[in-house]
Amino acid sequence: MTHIILASSSPRRKELLSQISIPFTVQAAHADETIVPGTPPEKAVKQLAEKKAAAILTQFSDAAVIGADTVVAMGDRILGKPKTKQEAMQMLSSLSGQIHAVYTGVAIMSQKEKAVFYEKTDVEFWNLTKADIAAYIETGDPFDKAGGYGIQTAGALFVKAIHGDYFNVVGLPIASLYRRLRQMGLLSNSPLSR
Repeated sequence: MTHIILASSSPRRKELLSQISIPFTVQAAHADETIVPGTPPEKAVKQLAEKKAAAILTQFSDAAVIGADTVVAMGDRILGKPKTKQEAMQMLSSLSGQIHAVYTGVAIMSQKEKAVFYEKTDVEFWNLTKADIAAYIETGDPFDKAGGYGIQTAGALFVKAIHGDYFNVVGLPIASLYRRLRQMGLLSNSPLSR
């Protein structure tokens, strides 16, 4: 069986990939994550996922590498990770009472083949008060999260509805990923591939 490497330092992605009971190792990818202004979100996440996977594949040529990247977008405007409390307040205020999209791009790469795809999930927020947002910002949670919130942490309290794959919002669409890995013949010993 081909050795699978997750090209990510995200504990959330590691935990999600562990749920499908396949052996893998983790290797953090250090790739340029600059997004050219005006790039559509679905294209941006696929490009970044591919960059991450390619960076690790150069070091482990006998492996299959999974790269992933997640962004939050309002229309075509990509919201990054807030760097300050003020940025987090602006970002979360803009999401209040609105529907936004979460895109995760995934690249599976080996020396023989490559599959690059994305998943999109629509997330609707309740109307948020400034006090709600300020209290959440004080937890420190927004600063390493695309869009300034984590659906798997206290940010879940902001979510009114979700349309699509929940795990995609956390950072890895494991059902789609599993099926792609199986199609590529990388899951011969997986309990779900029988």
